[in-house]
Amino acid sequence: MPTATDTVTTPDGDCRITVATPDGDGPWPAVVMYPDAGGPRPTFDAMAARMAALGYVVLVPDIYYRHAGRAPFDLPTAFTDPAERDRLFAMMAEVTPERMTTDAAAFFDYLQQRPDVAGTRFGTTGYCMGGRTSFTVAGRLPERVAVAMSFHGGGLVTEAPDSPHLAAPRIQAVVYVAAAESDASFTAENGVTLDGALADAGVEHTVEFYPAAHGFAVPDNAGAYDKTADERHWQAMERVFGAAL
Repeated sequence: MPTATDTVTTPDGDCRITVATPDGDGPWPAVVMYPDAGGPRPTFDAMAARMAALGYVVLVPDIYYRHAGRAPFDLPTAFTDPAERDRLFAMMAEVTPERMTTDAAAFFDYLQQRPDVAGTRFGTTGYCMGGRTSFTVAGRLPERVAVAMSFHGGGLVTEAPDSPHLAAPRIQAVVYVAAAESDASFTAENGVTLDGALADAGVEHTVEFYPAAHGFAVPDNAGAYDKTADERHWQAMERVFGAAL
């Protein structure tokens, strides 16, 4: 699938993006794919291309663009090397719900202006912290998100007053959440809470747990990647986006 890089201007600066498109002229519906805490890298370029082959324009943002010139993370050591872990966690903490929202609005504006994109509502999907972003954006920009998917996303249910699940009454999207078993960032209890919040709000949704570890759907996450769970996640994306977007 054709893949290109571009820049989206947000209120905080210029965000580098990768855009994968299907073969042909379009127009096609569009999806924002949020990477995990490791940020954009070749494995997400490949994932975006696979998504594009299903008939979507797929935008992958550099979630850490505010740190211009940063060194990329090496996933095998990012969580085990103390200095790299501290750097990673500090950058993750700066991706606040408010910044997720202003960034997403800029991404949607960019997509809406492209002649190869159809419609004014979009899909979002994401992994790990990107799964939280995907779900958060659905509650904060409800009129612009038609489908929100989250895979091994953490922090969807918290005790904070701005916990993403509390925005359920505002969501207009179809929601699909696939969590990992035995994941401290999204527990079985969290799943019950989220399912109840979405049901009470009348949101069409699925919340389920895959028998796999956190990180199951990202191929370069060698310690947790699970091919069976990954294929199940692709089947879910093809089914849910195909029906609702």
